[in-house]
Amino acid sequence: MQQDNQMQVAIKPSAIRGTLTAPASKSAMQRACAAALLREGTTVIYNYGTSNDDKAALQIIQDLGAVVTYQDDNRLTVQSEGAAHLQCPTRRLHCQESGLSIRMFTPIAAMTTGEISISGSGSLAKRPMDFFDAILPQLGVSVSSNQGYLPLKVKGPLQPADLIIDGSSSSQYLTGLLFAYSAAGASAVSIQVHHLSSKPYIDLTLSVMAAFGMHLPEQRNYETFYFPERLTNNMPRQSSSERSLSFTVEADWSGGAFLLVAGAIAGSVTVKGLDPFSTQADKKILEALQDAGCRLSIQAEQVEVSRAPLRAFHFNAVDCPDLFPPLVVLAACCAGTSVIEGLHRLVHKESNRAETLKQEFAKLGVAISFQEDMMLVTGGPIKGAVVQSHHDHRIAMACAVAALVADGPVTITGASAVEKSYPGFYEDLRALCVADVQQ
Repeated sequence: MQQDNQMQVAIKPSAIRGTLTAPASKSAMQRACAAALLREGTTVIYNYGTSNDDKAALQIIQDLGAVVTYQDDNRLTVQSEGAAHLQCPTRRLHCQESGLSIRMFTPIAAMTTGEISISGSGSLAKRPMDFFDAILPQLGVSVSSNQGYLPLKVKGPLQPADLIIDGSSSSQYLTGLLFAYSAAGASAVSIQVHHLSSKPYIDLTLSVMAAFGMHLPEQRNYETFYFPERLTNNMPRQSSSERSLSFTVEADWSGGAFLLVAGAIAGSVTVKGLDPFSTQADKKILEALQDAGCRLSIQAEQVEVSRAPLRAFHFNAVDCPDLFPPLVVLAACCAGTSVIEGLHRLVHKESNRAETLKQEFAKLGVAISFQEDMMLVTGGPIKGAVVQSHHDHRIAMACAVAALVADGPVTITGASAVEKSYPGFYEDLRALCVADVQQ
């Protein structure tokens, strides 16, 4: 779906109250798509995601040979002949604007024998992909890029081998390699990772791989991922009943974080579906909410949060950089100056997210400054204004939540950016509004 950069949404100041169910996690959904493609048989995916990134992943697995059928609003099926039969008749994959898709599916696509062109759109075209130029040739894959940017051309088949990579820019590259190594029959080889970022996302990757019965590596302190020897001659054949698998996509802590912050600053909200034992990195929003002093009740499958006098907090977001936007909103409503660590993780997002947050929240009257690898946010009154999303879904959602406690309406230009991760966000937010705030 093409997004309209000129679409505007106006959010009026309002108290909120109510109960919502968090959307499906696109992080889990996209990984489930990859796993369903790589296993032979039928996979039933419940609570499937409908964001643009989810749609991109579903289209990619179809382009690689899977058949996707929508059964109803809650489930779809993926039929695949498995990793040994991957094919891409069009020789082209388009990842839309999904950073996870480009990094995860490129090694998977490299398992095929023909040359495949892999492209993206929007901000993805500006994100460096030189990682593949350096790594894939070590695995027997010929690769070319546009001077380290998209489009990529890869020609396999990928051959798992001992590898050393830098994981500081994104854990998503490792996710793609783990899927490809497992599906390509990695045996007695290891991936060594230096400076791995966003470790919880690798926990999520391994969790999905385990749910799909994939060959798992032995993980040692997030530094070495060793695939033990595979005795293929002794592996049992699948029976027909084993070829069918069900997987339920868990609710999204990334999108849920915005709803929880809305409750913390503007009233009260119960967000259903959130698993407090999830491996998702953005579950750490609970720590920030607790440190800021809001009223918080954490239960199985739901979280309740309500407004209270808020105090400044100090939070390390190195492993969960997607929390920066909702954390900025929370900090803007706290007394004092809050500190959020991990600034370097924001450069190659849908926008240069650090600069975008500083620029757009300045329009709302919120002072943001940078000090080494830290963002400092000083709380104070929030003003109504016209802001831009910079085609960044999390910037649009952050500005919308901040609008709830502004002194006037906040108009968001490029508001359709939320389609990337949370298509129903504005409808959900408006469903919580109970009354305009009297200024």
